Amino acid sequence: MHVNRSRHTHVLAPLAAVALLAAPLASPLAAQDETDTWRWSGTVSDGGTLYLKNMNGAVRVERARGGEVEITAEKRARRGSTDHVRIETSRVRNGSVLVCALWGEDSSCDVDSYNSRSDRNRWGQQRNEVSVSFTVRVPDGVKLDLSTVNGEMRIEGATESVRARTVNGSIDAASLGGPVTAKTVNGSIRVSMGSAGGDDLEYETVNGSVTVEMPERVNADLDVQTVNGRIDSDFPVTVRGRISPRRLTGTLGDGGRRLRVKTVNGSVTLRSRD
Repeated sequence: MHVNRSRHTHVLAPLAAVALLAAPLASPLAAQDETDTWRWSGTVSDGGTLYLKNMNGAVRVERARGGEVEITAEKRARRGSTDHVRIETSRVRNGSVLVCALWGEDSSCDVDSYNSRSDRNRWGQQRNEVSVSFTVRVPDGVKLDLSTVNGEMRIEGATESVRARTVNGSIDAASLGGPVTAKTVNGSIRVSMGSAGGDDLEYETVNGSVTVEMPERVNADLDVQTVNGRIDSDFPVTVRGRISPRRLTGTLGDGGRRLRVKTVNGSVTLRSRD
């Protein structure tokens, strides 16, 4: 494993030197953001999982050129210091790797739980406004289990299963293998997978549309719901119960695992992958 950090500060100042000469007593600082770049590279065992947990910031995944996972995290502080957030890595079960962005000294993280919170004073005002944006380059054969709270997720180049979760942000995730599952609250979901696997598939949001692209032959028990939107499917569905434009229950192929899609404000599209 290799970890590297570098820090620099962006200062926004007036662009014209003449203006500075004309007004030497004016403050040159219009705004100031502190940034801190963190890097890690290492291997994940064949068939292992990269777990990444974040609270405030986007997550982007690209395909790696070599055989190592490469992670870059940019911490940016609008208020307070980037030192308020630490990033920890650890080896976990079956040769997998866990990466956690932790806000505050009392925060903790493991594969099954994440306890991290922003620092606020007694009036509820946030003392530290720090975001952490992750860019992950992943080689073939690595499963992904990724989560953030405030931030979008963009995942491409994966070859194994993907699990993506956020609260405030959209999810766009694709795997040449699969399967891919996704959940958010405020944002749209768009997923594509080369294989649907054999486990349950679930996709859920409140404010946003859901598009699920799967192989042509999929066996599943289907449950699709929307409140304000429509349902479209490229797949033939054997419908169970009453036919409704807002609820679709039935069977794809021979049935079996559950395929559940739910949104409130948005449409649902089930698309066949060519």
